[in-house]
Amino acid sequence: MTHHPDTTPSPAPSARPDLVARLRTAGCVFAEDEALLLTEAARTPAELDAMTDRRAAGLPLEHVVGWARFAGLRTVVGPGVFVPRRRTEFLVEQAVARATAARGAGPRPSPLLVDLCCGNGAVGLAVATALHGRARLHAADVDPAAVRCARRNLAGLAQARVHRGDLFAALPTALRGHVDVLTANVPYVPSADLPLLPPEARDHEPRTALDGGPDGLALLRRVAAHAPRWLAPGGCLLTETSEAQAEAARTLLTDAGLTARIARHAPLDATVLLAERAT
Repeated sequence: MTHHPDTTPSPAPSARPDLVARLRTAGCVFAEDEALLLTEAARTPAELDAMTDRRAAGLPLEHVVGWARFAGLRTVVGPGVFVPRRRTEFLVEQAVARATAARGAGPRPSPLLVDLCCGNGAVGLAVATALHGRARLHAADVDPAAVRCARRNLAGLAQARVHRGDLFAALPTALRGHVDVLTANVPYVPSADLPLLPPEARDHEPRTALDGGPDGLALLRRVAAHAPRWLAPGGCLLTETSEAQAEAARTLLTDAGLTARIARHAPLDATVLLAERAT
């Protein structure tokens, strides 16, 4: 009798029902998916139980497993570090387009990218990866835990440097006037709205990564005030904001001497400001 190989698809892996139940009781909407991720991340049953307990207690899943998926990449995220949001992938998409244009039009062999308020470095990593490493990248953040994560995430890029410090003060002065693409995913939640954030963000991410001041635009004002001196002629600042703040943000960027426009991605609920220095 001829033997035919079994072509029946393997059943999808399933998580332990008790883990799923614990997560669901804790309010995790995607309990099954999260239980699988925790199972994959844990090295022992005891560690799995401990990780499940941490997640059920309200810690962000990314902090529990130690990584976050962003723009198709797996990025390290440590405790107390801002978790990159999926909507920010729209900012990456716009930055890649600008960097590609800069590489094609400029005299330099590779565009110069700067990523302020870099967090774990996900934005800079995603942009540089999309450019196949053909970009010089400087990333900066004021938070030491974020800088440690960013250095791990960007370690594989030969032309990447991570600096700790407050906005432009962290950067080498030699970059001034030469930046082709400046991404600054500044915090933009108005201070009074912080209590309205989900507990995962409010209780476990640094306030400095969330609090945008009284109107949510305090950090953007500081970036806008100095950006024209750091951008190359034709260089572009890209920043994310809420839809409600977009017009006010565009006005302050225009007042800083930049030509600004708003880009919107409704499915991701993403709003990005693109502000260009004149050539």
